[in-house]
Amino acid sequence: MSIATELLSLRRDQSSSVSALIAAIEWECAAEDDMHLLARGHDVMRLADIVLVNVAAHAADALSEPGTIRKIRRTILPFRRKRRRPDPGQLRQHRLFA
Repeated sequence: MSIATELLSLRRDQSSSVSALIAAIEWECAAEDDMHLLARGHDVMRLADIVLVNVAAHAADALSEPGTIRKIRRTILPFRRKRRRPDPGQLRQHRLFA
């Protein structure tokens, strides 16, 4: 367990940051005047930052594990088309589309 994961586990509020963000977005949409909209918009941005920090911490934790690095960085072979050999009966025909 990395330091970032340990810090996340020490939080008092263990609820999902994504569900809190969705609730804040719905709460912002229910605002009736500009003052409420501005204040609720600030809360939405604050919760979006929390979601991004949580995602970054979990991504850093996953990348620090030696087993996952090998899986992520496996070599990707380029896609190569195999040339089809023409049918011997069609050797005299010209291709219409190349």
